[in-house]
Amino acid sequence: MNLKQLTYVLAVAEEQNFTRAAERCHIVQSALSHQIAKLEQELGSELFKRTSRRVELTAAGHAIIGPARKLLDASQNLINQVTATKDKISGTLTIGSISALHMLDLAELLAQFHAVNPEVNIRLYIAMSKNLAEDIRRNKTDIAFIGISEPGDATILSLPHIQIASEPLVALLSPAHALAKMQQITLQTLSHEPMVDYYSDSAARLQTDKAFQAAGIQRHVNFEIDHVEWLENIVRRGLAVGIVPISTAERCNNLVSIPIKEEPRRGVYCLWGTEPSIATERFIQSVQSAIQSG
Repeated sequence: MNLKQLTYVLAVAEEQNFTRAAERCHIVQSALSHQIAKLEQELGSELFKRTSRRVELTAAGHAIIGPARKLLDASQNLINQVTATKDKISGTLTIGSISALHMLDLAELLAQFHAVNPEVNIRLYIAMSKNLAEDIRRNKTDIAFIGISEPGDATILSLPHIQIASEPLVALLSPAHALAKMQQITLQTLSHEPMVDYYSDSAARLQTDKAFQAAGIQRHVNFEIDHVEWLENIVRRGLAVGIVPISTAERCNNLVSIPIKEEPRRGVYCLWGTEPSIATERFIQSVQSAIQSG
């Protein structure tokens, strides 16, 4: 058994496909399959159920995933620690973020970090807050930027974190909407309007759902989306009303934002795992400096 074999196993498990796993590992599929077959022979158990449509973990496969990830993380951390003694760090820094992160210039932070730490391979992806928090727990991501309703979710905030901002949610309307000239609006009034929101199990959707539930008001979401651009486009065409953080509303040109009387809020947080790498610790320091200066 070797670390490369474990890397291949994790890639296949996460991609659920041998071809995509081989591309991710920069190896031909036949070589990847051969190494996994050798590992299965050594362990005396099949790790994957192979079908024409997908690849699934067997019971033995599920059993090896957690220990394999810990072993690979420990190996990379060892390399990072040794490299750090030479006054430079290497390895991979994986960062996940919500799409509506406006109070930090994440691209600028990444550029500054890369200039100082060119040996670190930076990976960035966009996802929903719930999935990002789970990725931190599963050690798939080093740092995550999420947005959740205030007061914050105790389960998510049991992870190491810093709060970046707390901001009000506002109603977002087309300038042609009949309510667009109001100075303030209530959830009761909004409940009578067609609404656009994120899909039902996302943290962004929970922000607005909790606000209506706390007020004892029912509403109907006509349009369910997975990205802020879709929300903006639907509102712009007068199809529905949205509820968004004020920092998002300020970036929506030619749309109207109205304060909500009940003042629902969202918190924006930076999360990381319980055993951060050196690269993670240094990037967190950059985030803290940006918050303090900004």
